[in-house]
Amino acid sequence: MADEMRDLLCWRGPASVNVFVIGSGNTPLPEEAFHLAGLVPDALLPFPLMEQPEAIERLGLVSYDIDFEDVSLDLREYTRVVLQRLCARTRSVAWAAFEGSFHYDELLTGQVAHQVYGYCVTGAEAVVEWDTAALRGEEWRLRIAEARAALDALLSATTPTNIGGRARTSVDHQGR
Repeated sequence: MADEMRDLLCWRGPASVNVFVIGSGNTPLPEEAFHLAGLVPDALLPFPLMEQPEAIERLGLVSYDIDFEDVSLDLREYTRVVLQRLCARTRSVAWAAFEGSFHYDELLTGQVAHQVYGYCVTGAEAVVEWDTAALRGEEWRLRIAEARAALDALLSATTPTNIGGRARTSVDHQGR
């Protein structure tokens, strides 16, 4: 794995792929679901997130820290397969992001696009970017905006909602 990406994923010691999924309920998947691409994580830390806004709570939101002690592993393909797995069974949006990037008001927005290194929307192939310069670029920000539009569509599929103190409806797709 590229040195800069390794540093970002190994901030607390092991290489940690952090993924989030909205739409698959609030019950974490079993550890075996993460035995993918020929790799078995050394630790899986699922976190059903608390105090979810109503629109998200209906669909569910779980975060997973997936840790590998061997920091020399190339986790790009693993990240892609995990995101694909998280979106396989239900209409959902999943993404991989660096630690500290999560906030309900900034889910897949331009503000955090450079901290998101992969995403998947049900029915599409997962996209993963391992080049940190590309993560800071306009093209990546636009791709994350497309993922956000899919998230907005998912969130507004049933009723108007309120996220981050701002009403959101199916016609309110301004990327925030």
